[in-house]
Amino acid sequence: MDASSPLSVLLLLSLVTISSLLLFIQKRKKNPQITYPLGFKPYPLVGYLPQYLANRHRTADWFSEKLANAPNNTIVFHRLGGVRKVITANPANVEHILRTHFDNYPKGEMFLTTLHDFLGTGIFNADGKTWQMQRKKASYEFNTKSLRSFIERCVHQEIETRLLPLLQQASATGQVIDLQDVLERFAFDNVCKVSFDLDPGCLDPESEEEAAHDNKTSSFTNTFSKAFRNASSLSAQRFRYAIPRFWKIKKLFDIGSERRLRESISIVHEFADQIIHSRKKEKQTKQDLLSRFVASSDHYSERFLRDIVISFLLAGRETTSSALSWFFWILSSRPEVEAKILDEIRSIRAKNRGSGMKGYDFEDLKEMNYLHAAISESMRLYTPVPVFTSQAMEDDILPDGTHVKKGWLVSYNSYAMGRMEANWGKDCLEYRPERWIDADGTFRQENSFKFTAFHAGPRMCLGKEMAYIQMKSIVASVLEHFELEVEGKERCPEKIVATTLRMKDGLSVRVRERNY
Repeated sequence: MDASSPLSVLLLLSLVTISSLLLFIQKRKKNPQITYPLGFKPYPLVGYLPQYLANRHRTADWFSEKLANAPNNTIVFHRLGGVRKVITANPANVEHILRTHFDNYPKGEMFLTTLHDFLGTGIFNADGKTWQMQRKKASYEFNTKSLRSFIERCVHQEIETRLLPLLQQASATGQVIDLQDVLERFAFDNVCKVSFDLDPGCLDPESEEEAAHDNKTSSFTNTFSKAFRNASSLSAQRFRYAIPRFWKIKKLFDIGSERRLRESISIVHEFADQIIHSRKKEKQTKQDLLSRFVASSDHYSERFLRDIVISFLLAGRETTSSALSWFFWILSSRPEVEAKILDEIRSIRAKNRGSGMKGYDFEDLKEMNYLHAAISESMRLYTPVPVFTSQAMEDDILPDGTHVKKGWLVSYNSYAMGRMEANWGKDCLEYRPERWIDADGTFRQENSFKFTAFHAGPRMCLGKEMAYIQMKSIVASVLEHFELEVEGKERCPEKIVATTLRMKDGLSVRVRERNY
């Protein structure tokens, strides 16, 4: 039973009476600090539910519009049953939440409970000492040269042996490909290698043919990767119910999406447990994240290790593929930006022409300042993770004067933050990589509480540098060899706000070899 099905609507209407009773007995205090943007005043009993349902197909832009029209770019969102959620696109508020008052805004019970079935107590779904321990260990590993080198090798291998041959084949046959799907499969292959040191071969053009003759390959590629994708999507769907926590009723009766989620999670967990069990028995030291956690302690349970690795799989698969899909769509209508990227790539390539190296090493990628700016500008407008949510432990007042009550949900909308005139100026809706470049041509870092694509504060993404390595490697390698023609590039793809910001119908692309 889908959240928007007729039966769900009937249940919603039947629960209005119950909600009325809850609201009646609930002690409510008017907040003099709350002002409402035009056309955004809550209805009695149901809050913003009618407006939310009417704009459910465009929630990213709807919230962005409301935040842009709100005083201080902050709103208080009223949900059915008296649930309150502060949503902000104000950098001062974001810094308050993520750094100066970090301890008052943990993930919170609602977030942890919603994702617990899939992520358990992994680093992205943990608070307190559990999070601190994982963060400390992961931070150490992500700052080691050996892990960076391992990731570079994995990315280079996937580009040279999978991605470029696939694009070459598409160019030769004239086939239209879904670039978003290609990038997601690339990311899943890569993150499985980095996390498990195992290759699912999702981007291997011969994998389907091999799967027909190899049950082991078929089981891994077609079952595990599909189950992981479904588990991720269905877990994120729990946050989007019009009736808060309605998914718990469906889970109780094991129906609809909750039944599919249970089945998908079971497959993912079973496979991960098998890998972890075998890895703990091995004596050979490997470079992947799982091996590093196993080697660091004999006290980690297999379930705990599974939660950690699944969290990294989720982050690695979803974010870079989302960022690059939107980047290539934007680039398709910005030939002047593509020309500048190519000039930079050719200049750097000329320096190591005599080495015979096909890909790019870390030092080459560091010199690609304009490409770094072009990708960052794309993520400003189409951030991979559009919303981050926490929960207030105690009453608080945000820097812009908004009052927050204990137990309220508090979110910053990263998608909207990139579109606020107060943050980026009157040209905030324009794609302009030059805003990231200093006078000497070097890349200029932005305040992380203003550019929140990689989160900020103590929970700032540990894989930021690795993500840029992967994204810049892919873009440089693809543009050096191919021209990409996006079909329907004049129209912005319809957005899906799931775990990440995805394109509903993918990104259809024709590929041609580049002629010099």
